[in-house]
Amino acid sequence: MIELLAKRLIPNHTQYHDANVRKGYGILCSVVGIVLNILLCGVKFFAGTVSGSIAITADALNNLSDAASSLITLLGFWFAGKAPDPEHPFGHGRIEYLAGLAVSMLILWMGADLGISSVKKLLHPEEVTGGWVVMVILVISILVKLYMYIYNHATAKKIDSAAMEATAADSRSDAVSTLVVLLCTLVTVYTGLKIDGICGIFVSVLILKTGVEAAKDTISPLLGQPPTKELVDEIETLVMAHDEVVGMHDLVVHDYGPGRMMISLHAEVSGDEDIYVLHDAIDNVERELADHFKCEAVIHMDPIAVDDAAISAMRHAVAEELRDIDEVITIHDFRMVQGPTHTNLIFDAVVPFAFRLTDEELLNEIQTRIESRFPHCFAVVKIDKAYA
Repeated sequence: MIELLAKRLIPNHTQYHDANVRKGYGILCSVVGIVLNILLCGVKFFAGTVSGSIAITADALNNLSDAASSLITLLGFWFAGKAPDPEHPFGHGRIEYLAGLAVSMLILWMGADLGISSVKKLLHPEEVTGGWVVMVILVISILVKLYMYIYNHATAKKIDSAAMEATAADSRSDAVSTLVVLLCTLVTVYTGLKIDGICGIFVSVLILKTGVEAAKDTISPLLGQPPTKELVDEIETLVMAHDEVVGMHDLVVHDYGPGRMMISLHAEVSGDEDIYVLHDAIDNVERELADHFKCEAVIHMDPIAVDDAAISAMRHAVAEELRDIDEVITIHDFRMVQGPTHTNLIFDAVVPFAFRLTDEELLNEIQTRIESRFPHCFAVVKIDKAYA
């Protein structure tokens, strides 16, 4: 149904990275979610009232919160699609992450509220009745929620949306929750065991788990997370495809919301080439990055000695020495400054943020090893972090 509506309502609906297409899918899925959740809330509230089940009634209220979540997601996509303005030159894309966070907070609130109600029902159990109408309503609800999970998850993958993925996770959790409620109702009606409160607690735990996972998925990009390996590899392939570039490092990807990012990196070029030719080549790389990833790209050009055998040999030896400390360490911006009594080896050493040594410990280790192996050399090192 979603694909059919998308073909009719969203121009160029297969251009998933286009801002207007993303906005169209977000609004379409949210509207469908609001309608379906309101209908489910109504029929399940009726079933909960008829059967006297706190679990079914709570599940109905959960659907009402889902409708509110879809409304929040709709507003998030609407405002995230606004063009950049003087106050927000990088656009409003992060509003989508805020919408996803709001959805996760609503999920957590509903899970906690259901847990409290279920504990009360466990302490003061009441009679639960049921009939084929109640059972049919619950089965239909499960099927509808599975359908909502499928289309929200598929759309989230297409348009790369954390908010839509949070909505999909909520729908999946709801399907499991309603299945538990159905089983609980069957057990209670046909065995007389009063487990309504226990099932309600179980459902609340599932909802809380979904809320925590959804919150993580939206908080992480807001705080600033590293780019995926696939994105890093794609950027490196594009940059290194140019003959003038002999190496790259210090890649940083700034995320301002889905489809809105800035890429900065250092490109190593031969110091013996014409500066104007190199500058033109780097300009071409920046334009290719901007066109391919729909982003802003800034490249710092680092000239290095490519044809100097002594520098190349020393660089290789130093890199080998650092790999002996740990395989993850890489170096860049390597230079040699020779003096009458000693030679300074100047370079940056790159390590992950979770490296086993502190920066000071690593610096001392590097300087000790270099000056021990090459007595005439001093290591002038900057400890750098890998942002990608």
